[in-house]
Amino acid sequence: MRAATAALFIIVGQPILAAAGFQPAEPPERRLQARLPAPQLGSSRSRDREGAIVPAYPSPIEMAMAANGSRLYVVCEGTNEVIEVDPVAGSVLRRVRVGQHPKSISLSSDGRFLYVANSWSDTVSVVGVPALKVMRELPAGYEPNAAVADAEGRFLYVANRMGNDVSVIDLARGVETKRLLAGKGAAYLSLTPDGRRIYCTHIYPQPGTFRTPPESEVTVIDTRRQMVVERQRVVNAAGVFHVAAADQGRLLIAAQLRPKNLIPLAHVEHGWVFGNSLAVFGADIGEVVQVPIDELDRYYTPPFALAISPGGQQLFVSTTGSDSVTVIEIPKLLAFIRAASPEQRRAMANDLSASANYVSARIPVGRAPKGLALSPDGKRLYVANRMDDSISVVDTAARRVASTISLARGAQLTPERRGERLFYSARFAFQGHFGCANCHLEGTLDGLSWDLEPDGFGVDIVDNRLLEEVADTAPYKWNGGNPDLETECGPRTEKYFYRAQSYSPAELADLVSFIKSIPSRPNRYRRKDGELTAQQQRGLSIFSRTLTKSGKQIDYNNQCIVCHNGPHYTNLSMVDVGTGKPTDRSPLIDVPQLNNIASSAPYLHDGSARTLEEIWTVFNPHDRHGVTNDLSKDELNDLIEYLKTL
Repeated sequence: MRAATAALFIIVGQPILAAAGFQPAEPPERRLQARLPAPQLGSSRSRDREGAIVPAYPSPIEMAMAANGSRLYVVCEGTNEVIEVDPVAGSVLRRVRVGQHPKSISLSSDGRFLYVANSWSDTVSVVGVPALKVMRELPAGYEPNAAVADAEGRFLYVANRMGNDVSVIDLARGVETKRLLAGKGAAYLSLTPDGRRIYCTHIYPQPGTFRTPPESEVTVIDTRRQMVVERQRVVNAAGVFHVAAADQGRLLIAAQLRPKNLIPLAHVEHGWVFGNSLAVFGADIGEVVQVPIDELDRYYTPPFALAISPGGQQLFVSTTGSDSVTVIEIPKLLAFIRAASPEQRRAMANDLSASANYVSARIPVGRAPKGLALSPDGKRLYVANRMDDSISVVDTAARRVASTISLARGAQLTPERRGERLFYSARFAFQGHFGCANCHLEGTLDGLSWDLEPDGFGVDIVDNRLLEEVADTAPYKWNGGNPDLETECGPRTEKYFYRAQSYSPAELADLVSFIKSIPSRPNRYRRKDGELTAQQQRGLSIFSRTLTKSGKQIDYNNQCIVCHNGPHYTNLSMVDVGTGKPTDRSPLIDVPQLNNIASSAPYLHDGSARTLEEIWTVFNPHDRHGVTNDLSKDELNDLIEYLKTL
C-alpha cells in the first residue's frame, strides 16, 4: 500500500515542470488538519470529512469484569465510550463518554475505578464505578494504549505506544512522576496476581539491523521499586499483544505474531507468511518457548487477548482475523514443552503439528473478536466482537456461544464499515492465513520490510507503509506499478498475497472505501496554536531553501520542496535519489507522502534507514537525496524537528 512513511527528500532525476503539479508545501500553521468530530454520547452518528452525517459504530475492543461478576465494562473505540453491561441479563445499563479512540480498560483492585487509555487524547480517563462518571482526566505520554494501577491503587502505569515508554502516575496527586523506557510500540500491560510485577508488550519490533529477523521484548517492571528489572527477549516476533499470568505469576503467556518477512510472500501455500503463536515463559518454564496455535492446514490469526480459567487449567485466545476463540489445555501445553529437548524447544514455533498436543477446541464467535473476560466462576467467557458491535457469551463447558449481547443502536452498514470488516478478516487468504490487518496493524503498519514479489529471494525489498490519508496519493507500490487502490488491493493481493480467489467487485469497492477513509492520528509535534517553535522554524527554512550554505544555487530537481509538495508532501512522481540497492529492479522510487512521518519508522523504500537521521547521515553521501552534507548536526536536527510536524 502507498502511504505516509519511508524515504524523505526524494529528489527528481529529470526536470519536473511546475505545470505538472508543483505546489509549494504549506507550513503546519496553515494546514492543520481538521479532525473528525467525535460522536455525542449514545449517538450512532458522526460526520465525515465533508461534514456529511454517517453512522458511528461502537467497535468494542476491551473489557473489564467486576470481581463479583455482576457488571461487565466494555470500552468502545468507535464511539469513545464505556458501556456498562449486566452480563446475566445480557442488557446495556449505562454509557459514559471518555476520550478519543480509547484502546483499553482496567479495573482498580478495590473495584472503585475504571482506567481507560485514550490513544488520541493522550490521557487516561478515571471513571468512578458507582456513578459511572469520569472523575478526572490524567495526562499520559504519546498515544497511551493501556493503563493498569498497582495492587495498592497508589500508582498508575500507562503504556505509551508512540512514546515507546511507560508513564508512572501518582494517583493521589494526579501527576506523572517518571517515565520508564520500554520497547518499540509499548502496547499492553498485565499485573501479576501478587501485584509485584507488570509485564509490558510491544506492537512493533525493536529497530534492528536491516534484513535480519525481527525481535521484540516483554518489559518487566517491579512495582515496588518502580523500575524495569528485566527485558524478556522474544526472537522472531513482531506484534506482541496481551500477556496472561497463572500460578501466582510463575507462568506467563503472551500472544504474538511471528512474521516471516525475509522470504517471498508468494510462499503462502507452503505456510510461510505468519506464525500465530504464544510465548511461554516464567519460573515454571525458564527460557522463552514459542509454540504455534496454527494447524497443518489451517491458521488462526492474529492471536490477541488471553484469559486463563480459575485454577489455571485452560487458556482462551481470541484470534481476530479468524473470528474464533482457541482453547488450550495448560497442563498439556506445559507437559509438551517440558518433554522437549532444548533443540526441539527452539524448533517448536515452526512445527505446525504441535498444536494438536494442547489445543482442545476452536469456538466460532462474532466478527473480529478482540478483548476477553471470564466470569468469576469461569463458566462464561465474554468476547468483544469489534466488527459486530456485540459481545459473544460463550458457555465454556459446552464450548459454544450461548447468547449475544448487542451494543449497537441499529445503524445501517456503510460501504466503509463493510470494508473495515473485510480489512480485519483472514477468510480470503489460502487456509485463512492472514488479512490486511496482519501487516497494517489496526490500520497502521508493522514496522517491517517485506519480500513481496515472486522474483527471487531478497529482490525488491519494500518497506511497509502507513495507510493514514492514503486516498489521494496514487500511484501505489514503491515502484508505482499500481495506478489505483482497486488494483493494489484486488488482482495484486489475490495473485501474490492470498494465493486464493479474493474479493468480489462489490467487496473490493467496500474495502477501498474503508482504506480511503482512514484518517491521520493527531500529530504530537505540532503546537496547539499552529505556530512553529524556533527550532521547527529553522527546519522549515532548511526544507524550503534554494541555496547551499555557501550561496550556491541548489539544482531545482534537488530541492526538498520540489518533490515533497502539496497537501501530502508528495508530487506523486517516480524518481531516482540514489538510494536504490543492487537487488532493486529499478532505481526509480515512488515519492512518499510525509504526513505523520515521525510515527512510521523504518524509512526509505526498503526500510533500511532505522531513523530519520540515518536517511542523510548514512544513505545520502553524494547529496542526491536533497543537499544535506553541508548541514551541521544541529541544523540536521532542526530539519528533522520540522519534518515531524508534517
